[in-house]
Amino acid sequence: MANEHPRRKIVVTTPTGHVGSRVVQLLLQAGVRPTLLLRAPDRLDAQTRDRVDVVQGDQGDADIVLRATRGADALFWVDPPTPDDDPASGYARMGANAARAVEENGIARTVFLSSVGAEKRHGAGEIDGLARTEEMLDATGAGVLHLRCGYFFTNLLMGLEALRTGVLETTWPLDYSMAWVDPRDIGDIVATRLLADSWSGRRVQAVHGPRDLTFAQVAEILSRALGREIRAARISDDDVRTALRAAGASTGQIEGIVGMSIGLRENFVPENERTVLTTTPTTLEAWAHAHLRPAL
Repeated sequence: MANEHPRRKIVVTTPTGHVGSRVVQLLLQAGVRPTLLLRAPDRLDAQTRDRVDVVQGDQGDADIVLRATRGADALFWVDPPTPDDDPASGYARMGANAARAVEENGIARTVFLSSVGAEKRHGAGEIDGLARTEEMLDATGAGVLHLRCGYFFTNLLMGLEALRTGVLETTWPLDYSMAWVDPRDIGDIVATRLLADSWSGRRVQAVHGPRDLTFAQVAEILSRALGREIRAARISDDDVRTALRAAGASTGQIEGIVGMSIGLRENFVPENERTVLTTTPTTLEAWAHAHLRPAL
């Protein structure tokens, strides 16, 4: 068909996640048949399954990653959740597999889902592993775009129990302003970059959502969107540690999670300023009405 892209191989990791599923949808609509690397193909709906190529396996398996990306023109890489006791080391281990695949398979362009805070390189909990992945991908000399994303709207889904009682819990100061973003908007940027063949070299692009928000402002927005009173309440790092320990997390995993907020809320200024290139359209109020309200 005239509107289809020439045959190219685009590999997508974590294709059933909040960002990856959007990337897959847009690639299909653009006329591309992507290759998906995932552990559980049964999580794909039947219509999608018929329109993609699947490599089943774990991103922690270097041989699987090499096989999935052989002949690839472009790669969307996400360091997936890891069972490692030290999450930052786990992410770095996954990132090493990506870098090896880029080098050995000659992948021209890689879009990497990084995070605000990766520019610190050290001292940001789990994000340190994303920073290490950035460095390893940079060392390949291939084209790589690091998307340093803000705080996902979907993180609110992890606090449903407290929200049902009217409380938005956080370890961040209630007046600390930071970027909040809809993962679907990140997916839009990823797909656009994967489809474009006009860029090369190392690039960094932040994804900041429509505007920076404090948790106090988020509580006000949620109150309007959900039709119920929500108040923001700051909890201690030790409260989070206790809850994570009760859920079975190891000490290393706990400190990786707690370390993210500690590392970014104290004397941290993001490297990438908000510009027209970093600002995405979906508002928190619209997202919460569409996705959070039904979950409550």
